[in-house]
Amino acid sequence: MVALLDDADVQQAFATHLRRLRKQAKLSRDALAARSGVPASTIKKFELTGQISFRQLLFLWQSLDDLRRLYALTRHSLSEAELPSSIDEVLSNDL
Repeated sequence: MVALLDDADVQQAFATHLRRLRKQAKLSRDALAARSGVPASTIKKFELTGQISFRQLLFLWQSLDDLRRLYALTRHSLSEAELPSSIDEVLSNDL
C-alpha cells in the first residue's frame, strides 16, 4: 500500500519531530531562538502549523539534530522499493 502524503503532512511531521527534540533538550522557544537565530514567534508558528522557510528549518534542524541526516537524503540513490513511505520512516531509519 502506498502512503498518500501531501506537503502539509510532511511539514507537520518535521514540526512535530523538532518540537519533540526541543522539549527533550529542555529548551524553551526563546532559548532555541537564541541558539538558532530563528525568532521565537516563527518557532511557535512552525510548531503549530508546520509553516516555515526552508532556510529557517535548516537552522532549527542544525540546532536540534544532525544536519547530515537531512543532507544524506540527497546523496542516496535508492530504488523505488527502498524509498521511505513516510517521514517517520526516514527519521527512524537514520537515512
